[in-house]
Amino acid sequence: MERGYTAQGEMFSVADMSRLAQEVLGCQAEVLSGGLGSPNRDRVLQHLIAGHLLLIPYYDEDFNHEPCQRRGHKAHWAVSAGVLLGVSGVPSLGYAEDPEFSGLFHPVPSMPCQPPPLPEEGSPGAIYLLSKQGKSWHYQLWDYDQVCESNLQLTDFSPSRATDGRLYVVPAGGLRSGLCGQVLLLRLHDASH
Repeated sequence: MERGYTAQGEMFSVADMSRLAQEVLGCQAEVLSGGLGSPNRDRVLQHLIAGHLLLIPYYDEDFNHEPCQRRGHKAHWAVSAGVLLGVSGVPSLGYAEDPEFSGLFHPVPSMPCQPPPLPEEGSPGAIYLLSKQGKSWHYQLWDYDQVCESNLQLTDFSPSRATDGRLYVVPAGGLRSGLCGQVLLLRLHDASH
C-alpha cells in the first residue's frame, strides 16, 4: 500500500482506514479530528504510553522519511508504536534504567507504574514518536511537533499525481476534509476479554 494508494490509485480516507483496521485487523479504531496538538495532545500521548498504536494519515514525507511540509504532495501514512518523553527527573517506581543507555528508562513489564508527567506543550525536542512508514523497514524517532505540523498542512492533491495518467479517487471534500488534522487511535482487542 505504498503512499496510501491502492493499485488503482485510490486514496484512503481516515474513515476508510478505520473500517479496514476494524475488519482486517480486528481492532478498535477511533478517528480523532483536530490534529495532534491541543486539545488532543495529552490524549494521543497517553494512548501511546498505554502501549496502543497511532495511525497518522498522510503526513508529508521528506527524502529521509521524516515529516516535512509540502501541502500533501508527498503524502504517506505512518504508524507510531511508542513515545520517547524528555522528563526533568527520574521516573517513579515501576521503571528501570536501560542497561545500554544511561538516563533512558522503560516501564517494567507486569509492575504497576505511574506515567511520568508529560512535557509542557511547545517544549522543543521533549517528545518523539517511535514511527515507521511503508517505504522504510526501520523505525525512526520523529519530533512530535514536526509530525503535528506536517499532519495539519495537508491541503492539496499533488499536481504531479493529477497529471500522471492514473485515476485517483480523492476523499470527499479533498485532502483538507478527508485527511488533514486527523489521526486514528488503534487498540488491539485483548484476547483474554
